[in-house]
Amino acid sequence: MRYSQIDNQLFVHNRKRFVEKMEPNSIAIFHSNYQYVLNGDALHKFHQNSDLYWLTGVAQENTVLILFPDAPQNDWKEILLVTETSDQIATWEGYKLTKQHASDISGIENIRWNKGSLSSFRALINMAESIYLPLNENDRFSTNSPYKSMDAAHEIMRLFPLHQYKRAGQILQRLRAIKHPIELDLHRKAVAISKLGFERLMKFTKPGKWEFELEAELIHEYLNNRAFGFSFEPIIASGSSAVILHYVDNDKQIGEGDLILLDNGVNYANFASDMTRCIPANGRFSARQKEVYDAVLNVMNYAKTILKPGEMLMDYHKKVQFEMQNQLIDLGLISQTDLDNQKEELAATKKYFMHGTSHFLGIDVHDSGMRYEPLEENMLLTIEPGIYIKEEGIGVRIENNICLKHAENIDLMDEVNMPITTEEIEQNMR
Repeated sequence: MRYSQIDNQLFVHNRKRFVEKMEPNSIAIFHSNYQYVLNGDALHKFHQNSDLYWLTGVAQENTVLILFPDAPQNDWKEILLVTETSDQIATWEGYKLTKQHASDISGIENIRWNKGSLSSFRALINMAESIYLPLNENDRFSTNSPYKSMDAAHEIMRLFPLHQYKRAGQILQRLRAIKHPIELDLHRKAVAISKLGFERLMKFTKPGKWEFELEAELIHEYLNNRAFGFSFEPIIASGSSAVILHYVDNDKQIGEGDLILLDNGVNYANFASDMTRCIPANGRFSARQKEVYDAVLNVMNYAKTILKPGEMLMDYHKKVQFEMQNQLIDLGLISQTDLDNQKEELAATKKYFMHGTSHFLGIDVHDSGMRYEPLEENMLLTIEPGIYIKEEGIGVRIENNICLKHAENIDLMDEVNMPITTEEIEQNMR
C-alpha cells in the first residue's frame, strides 16, 4: 500500500455523523465512480467518488455502501459491497480487497460481494420509507459530465418509484467541511510533501529550463514520498503566462527575467494540499516583481486575520478585495479617478484581482462546503489572493492552507516553515 492504512475510526466517525442527520426509517446508497475509458481498451487511472471515500476509506472501483440505521437487524445497518476477485482478475489486474481487508479499512463488519445489481436488496430497501442518494452538488460542477451517482440515482428511482427521495449531498457538504483530527493530519502530510517538492524545484530552476521540467521535479519528489501525485493539474506559468488563471500547458521555455507562478498540490492518501508560490527564474526578484509580490503577501496576511468561524465567505471576499484596492493604489495600478468612475463597486480592483480569495479544501481541492452559511471551526480553506498585470506580463498569486479556529487559525504551511517571503525564496534559490 502506498500510504499507511488510515485509522478506520475516521470513517466510523464520518458515518456516525451522517446517519445522525438522516430522517427516521430511511436508507442511503452510495456508489463508486466509473472507470472511465481513455481510448480503445485503455482506462483512465481510477479515482474514487469523494463521498464514498469519506464514508469508507475504500478506494476500489465497483464498491457500494448501504446505510440503514433503523434496519431491524444490526448487520443490515451498514453493508459494504466490493468486487469478488478471481484468478483471472488477479492475473490481469492484481490485488482486490478481501472481505477482511475491506472491513479493516472501513470499520464495517458486513462486507458482501458486489453482484452488480441492487435487486437482491429489494426487501431491505422496501423496508425504508425514503432513500438518500448522493449527487455532485459542488457549485462548480459541470452538468455535462456523466457520472455513476447520477446514473445510479436514475436506476434506483426506476426500480423504486414510490419511495421518497432525499439529497445526501446537502448533508455531506456540511459534514465534509469540518475536519476530524485524523483528516487534518493527512492534509498536514500532503503539505509537508509539497514543501519537499518546492525546495527541490527552487534549487533546480534557472533561465533556459522549460516549464514542464519544473513540473517533472515536483512530481518526482511527490511520488518519491508516497503521494499519489498532483491533487489537480499543476500550473507552472512563467512570464506573461502567469496572468492566465488556469494555465496548464506548461510548455514554455523560461526567460532570464521571468517570474514563475507555481500553483499545485499533493494528493496523499486521497487528501489534498493546494499551494501557490512565485519564484524568479534567475534567483532574484526585480524591484517591481518584489513590490507586487509583497503587496499580495500583505493581502494574504490581512486575510488570515479575518477568516474566522462565524464569518460569511462572501462578506470576507469583499473585505479582502477592499484591502487589495489599497495595495493596487500603492502600486500605481489604479487611482482615485478610476474608483470615482467605476460603474460598479470594486470594478477597478477586479481588473487585477478577478477571483475569490478562499475555497474549501479536503478530499477534493475545491471541496464540499456551504458558501452561503457562516464558517465554522475546524473547516479547512485556502487563502490565495493574486495580482495579474497583463500590460507588464506579471502574475503573482500566493496560497496557503488554513484550518479555522476560534482562538488562532492554524496555517498548515507555516507549520512546516514553507518559504513564502521574497527573502526566503531568494535564499533557497542561491
